[in-house]
Amino acid sequence: MLDFRVSNRTKNNVLVFNIDDLSTWQKYRKGLCDTCYATCCTLPVEVTVSDLVRMTLVDEFEAEGDLKAIAKRLQKARIIDNFNHKTAIFTLARMANDDCLYLDSKTRRCTIYFQRPETCRNHPQIGPKANYCPYRPRG
Repeated sequence: MLDFRVSNRTKNNVLVFNIDDLSTWQKYRKGLCDTCYATCCTLPVEVTVSDLVRMTLVDEFEAEGDLKAIAKRLQKARIIDNFNHKTAIFTLARMANDDCLYLDSKTRRCTIYFQRPETCRNHPQIGPKANYCPYRPRG
């Protein structure tokens, strides 16, 4: 389970959200991302093998093969944290500060935006709190 259970107070002057407390999330509205710290990019990202192909981490031929072998290779490269063989879902690794590997730390923008996984493409309509964001203003 994720441990984002920090109080609603600020940490380093940035509002912290609690993944289990909807009151710390904000109802999504158009344009919200323009002023956000990219907090959603600190949540775990589940991906499928087709996402990995789009991200150019796996080629089409390899995608038809053994997913466990793909998982082993990507875990060794520290690109994924784990693989659920029953659901064929991979979880992308994150940096030590919980940022997504593909988030630019200065601009707070996705470095693979056009190749991003479906999870990211569909956020916040689909996610831990559908139609809500763990919004934190840039600051």
